[in-house]
Parts: sequence; C-alpha cells; structure tokens
Amino acid sequence: MRTQHVLYAGDAAAMDAVADESVHLVVTSPPYPMIELWDDLFASRDPDVRAALDAGDGDAAFELMHAQLDAVWDEVDRVLAPGGMACINVGDATRSIGGEFQQYPNHVRIVDALRSRGLTPLPDVLWRKPTNSHTKFMGSGTLPPNAYVTLEHEYVLLFRKGGTRSFPPGDDRRYESAFFWEERNRWFSDLWERRGEGQALDDHEERRDRSAAFPLDIPLRLIRMFSVRDDRVLDPFAGTGTTALAAMHTARNSVGYDLDADLFEALDDRVIDLPTASRRRIAERLDRHRDAMAARDGGYEAEHYDFRVVTKRERRIRPYAVASVTERSTTESRRYVLDHRPADGDEFNPAAAEGEL
Repeated sequence: MRTQHVLYAGDAAAMDAVADESVHLVVTSPPYPMIELWDDLFASRDPDVRAALDAGDGDAAFELMHAQLDAVWDEVDRVLAPGGMACINVGDATRSIGGEFQQYPNHVRIVDALRSRGLTPLPDVLWRKPTNSHTKFMGSGTLPPNAYVTLEHEYVLLFRKGGTRSFPPGDDRRYESAFFWEERNRWFSDLWERRGEGQALDDHEERRDRSAAFPLDIPLRLIRMFSVRDDRVLDPFAGTGTTALAAMHTARNSVGYDLDADLFEALDDRVIDLPTASRRRIAERLDRHRDAMAARDGGYEAEHYDFRVVTKRERRIRPYAVASVTERSTTESRRYVLDHRPADGDEFNPAAAEGEL
C-alpha cells in the first residue's frame, strides 16, 4: 500500500490545501500561551500581545494569544470528518506578570474553545514529565506558606466530532490496526509517564528549542489508539514533523502546517533510514507481545504471527512496515510518498524462520 505525507509552510488558520471533513485524526501540540519561549511568535502576529505583557496585564495577553489559536481550531473543526478525533497536547503556564505569580490554565481555555465549536470532550490524559532538579521548588522553598507546587505534567486533551465512526463488518483496516490487550491496558490509562524514545534531534538542538517537539512515542500511541491504517492525520503545528513521522511508521497518511519551514529539514534526516527503523520498531513491538504472553495461558492463535493473543479481536493484527520513501520537495512544501508492506514474513516470525512452525 502507498501513503502520502505533505508538510506545508503556511498558517494553519487558513489550511486551503485541506478539504472539508477530509481528516480522520488531529494530533498536535500548539505553542503554549504565556510560555516565554513563544512570546515573540504571538507578538509578531498581534502587537497588542507585547503591549499587554509590557503593561503587566497577563490576563489580556493570555486571551490575545488564545485568540490566535482559536482561528486554527476553526479550521480543525472544518477539516475533521464526522467521528474524527482531535488530540491536543498542551501544558499550563506559570509566570510572574506585573509582580504577581500565577498559573495560566491553557488546557481549560482550549477545552472551552473546542466545546464551543461543537466537539465533544472525552476523558483526557495527564502526561507526567518529572522535574528532577534540586531547585525545582518555586517560592519560599521549605518555608510556609509561600512555596508553590511545581507543574510536572501536561495534558493530552481528547475530543470527538459527532458520534463514533462506523466501519463495515469485519473491516480489514480496522482489525489489522488493532492493538494488543496489554497495550490497551497501558495506553488507555489517564496517566502517562514521560518517554523520550525516538526524539532523535541531537543534531538539531536549535530546532528542538524552537519547536518544543514532543517525543515520537506520544503521536505514535495516539495514532494507534484513534485511527486505522490508511487514515489521514493532521498536525496544524507540525514543527519538526514528529506527527508526520509517526504517521509514516503506522501506515497512515498525513498533512501538516507550520509557519517556520526551516523546521521541516529535521524530518528529512529522520526519514533516511526509515525502512530499517520501521522494521526494527515493529519487531520490538511484536517481541514485547511475545514476552507478555509467555506467562499467560489460553487465548487465540494470531493469523499472521507465531504467538497467541488474548481476545478474538486481536487475531488479525498486522502492522505494515515502510518499504521505501520518495521525497518530493518544493519551496513551499515537502511531500513524501511511502510504500508499505505487511510485516508478517520470517523477519517478524522468528520461530517460522527457524523451522519451528
């Protein structure tokens, strides 16, 4: 099968290249209002932001910044298909403005924005990101009452547009995209610990700082949870292309927007060895399941692999590995065309390769 992935240099408040109701899943992490890293970005688009900050009016600056995000949420609502999901990673901000320290609840403001556009909020996830510094405490440290709790989590906010999606009975794409029982138990918890696996931006520290990219494991998990093979995934704040890379690994299509096209160069480097990385990641996932089933009795035989599964719905699981990548770049966009093949040969069935089946 073939998938396409396009990154556009442009404003996600006007995603002209994305048709109405053509996206099945949104996975994104916007710039966080009231985090100093993004002050200049917000102020460059609305000088009133800088004026509010300089005047010490944090509440006004907070609302002006979110007004810019609101234009993107309008577009998300337009392009999301009925039954589609939106997953928004965002953190609250703590800051002293005008001599007063306070928390700015970004997640609350975004929930209100999406609800007002008719999207249904679902139970969200706390993504815990521990701070191990001895100086992490804010305020008076060990003296009451003027110390402050340290924020060590972000949110993954989950929304659905309309009712649940429907599929034909026995739909191959849905059943092959199933997750394992132990994955379901881990992924659908409302508390995730931070995992940095797959970030792979060591040669792009300056781009990492500008994009604040989340680790690959986060969009990988969300895409597997809330979409099926060959779906289309959107990231309106694409940054270094981490969501696009996750879509490539999972045999979904993707589209992304970002104002800073220079960030896309990081993705070029990350797709060079993608076929090898894809096979390795799938093999590791299958091996983790073998280990999980080693101490478990019963279950059902998987149709494509040399192991058992817990439920009938898992029997047809069949990840697709990246076979090849073709890049087509222009001054305004990057386009990648990927060929995928089912990952069910001897490479993914060690026992079969050894003649044990």
